[in-house]
Amino acid sequence: MKLSRAAPLVVAALAAAPALCFQASFLQRAAVSSNVSSSSSLSRPAARLVSTSRSRLNLFGGIFGGGAAEQKIVYELLKEPAKEMGEAALAGEVPSVSKKGYSIATFAGGCFWGLELAYQRVPGVVDTAVGYCCGDDDQPTYGAVCSGSTGHTEAVQVYYDETCKYEDLLDCFFQRVDPTTVNGQGNDRGTQYRTGVYTHTEEQMAAATERFEREKGNFRRPIASELLKAEVFWPAEDYHQHYLEKGGRFNSPQSAEKGATDTIRCYG
Repeated sequence: MKLSRAAPLVVAALAAAPALCFQASFLQRAAVSSNVSSSSSLSRPAARLVSTSRSRLNLFGGIFGGGAAEQKIVYELLKEPAKEMGEAALAGEVPSVSKKGYSIATFAGGCFWGLELAYQRVPGVVDTAVGYCCGDDDQPTYGAVCSGSTGHTEAVQVYYDETCKYEDLLDCFFQRVDPTTVNGQGNDRGTQYRTGVYTHTEEQMAAATERFEREKGNFRRPIASELLKAEVFWPAEDYHQHYLEKGGRFNSPQSAEKGATDTIRCYG
């Protein structure tokens, strides 16, 4: 059997993969044990200790597929509010108020599908979109973010009116998220699933800081969720938007009605 020119590279990548995975795992454990102290227990630099290994693993992924040829997101073609959020991202802006005057808040809680539906149900939340924040690359795609190579975390951006208090949004976050889990939620693991509260105003930061201090008393382990100023939010592909409301993987729509209490099936 004739081997292609790429065969030696493929064999080398296969041989290296276990070591690279071990290194990434080791560095993630190091990030946990470092317990960097700030407003949250794990700072953004600590959460990214695995960046070198992620880049190497991304090279491995490029050989076997995994988003390298994925098309860029055309933000102008997204539905609102993702379209507006994309325009802000392309301009390098981090707005605190939408074009229609709604306040903006951003949260990360593992896989963004379930967290978005939870926020859709909060009274006073006018609209939501899922996307990627706190990363290094511009215009990230789902495949790139999932590879762990961009540094982004899956997030939800929320537009809310005056009938909704920021504390209500924090309630939703802490009811939905285990803030002591480092780089993951449930069965999802990786820096792209790290959790966090990303504030757009000084008032949001003050309220979130006070809430984080209170929440420390509710857990035996330290808080790992990030608490940072919001950065550019890149909206995700259209098929991710309102994903569970539209039916999810199993074409079984879930209620986004205000006040709905049905258990959220994270993957549909």
